[in-house]
Amino acid sequence: MSIEKLKIIFNQFQHEGEFESYQELASGHINDSYLIKTNHKPYFVLQRINHEVFKDVPGLIENKVAISQHIRRKLKDLPKKKLKRRVLAFAKTKAGAFYFRGDDGNYWNLMYFIDKSVSFETVKDERIAYEGGCLLGQFLTLTNDFDVSKLIEVIPKFHDMSFRYMQFEDALRIASNERRGIVKEQILLVEGLKAEMHILQSLKESGAIKIRVTHNDTKISNSLFNEKSKGLCVIDTDTIMPGIVHYDFGDAIRTICNTAAEDETNLDLVEFNLKYYKAYTKGFLKKMKSSLTPIELKYLPLGAKTMIFIMALRFLTDYLNNDVYYKIKYPNHNLDRAKNQFKLLQSMSQKMSQIENEL
Repeated sequence: MSIEKLKIIFNQFQHEGEFESYQELASGHINDSYLIKTNHKPYFVLQRINHEVFKDVPGLIENKVAISQHIRRKLKDLPKKKLKRRVLAFAKTKAGAFYFRGDDGNYWNLMYFIDKSVSFETVKDERIAYEGGCLLGQFLTLTNDFDVSKLIEVIPKFHDMSFRYMQFEDALRIASNERRGIVKEQILLVEGLKAEMHILQSLKESGAIKIRVTHNDTKISNSLFNEKSKGLCVIDTDTIMPGIVHYDFGDAIRTICNTAAEDETNLDLVEFNLKYYKAYTKGFLKKMKSSLTPIELKYLPLGAKTMIFIMALRFLTDYLNNDVYYKIKYPNHNLDRAKNQFKLLQSMSQKMSQIENEL
């Protein structure tokens, strides 16, 4: 993207700054984000939303703006300076919308940059895990009373286990004999866990578990911290949509508590980090426990197991489909990812009595 093009897009929005420079932010895998530095603060983050992945971009932007405005109202008693650091804020275009669509069909939105903030790609100590748990718990508590019927489903059936099993079974039918043979062990695991992995979906569909605002991408890099590693706010809210608390808690645990990289092939290095689990859960429940029903609380550990499993299933499905969805660096990359997640699931299962004690 040329600097002149970015200037033109940036100046479609209402702001008082003069464009001076930009820096591409490389943390996202779907959208393009740019830090826009102006002649005076505040700076901005200009984001292109990938409309090939997200089919209703205006709806997506309405979701995240509505949630930010809701949180802002809940925190209205904070000093203005603090409020700016605790919740995302979006700029309108000169036409009064929260997004600009260019002649090329691309959608853009503009956020105020939260100055003097830091993020972490991985958790390196229990303090960061604890603060991350506090941030997610607070986010879910502050949005607990939001009317979820006003949100669109940004990615339909994203965590729908029946849908993921259907995709797996379809892939299995058309897979080559060679690939089916290679994954015999993993196929047995998938079949053996089918009943347990549908428990949360059944509880959700029966109404036993509340449908609420969920973030749906709760890796630690989507939390901002101050320079002293205290939590500030949850970011990257593109995937906000209706869901259950177990999806957000579970995905955070999945990404935080693996002692190895997601595609580590030496499975002896893959363990479930119980210390990080305890720290994250402690922070999460400090902010969230009073908002949870007994049944929601009971099934939080299953939320983590379910999210680990669903990623294993998706990697395995893509391997059977000859690697059409996830980018791979070598032929068995998706298979190695699946094996990694199955090992993480096994490690977590072995520690379940200790995990349940944290509730």
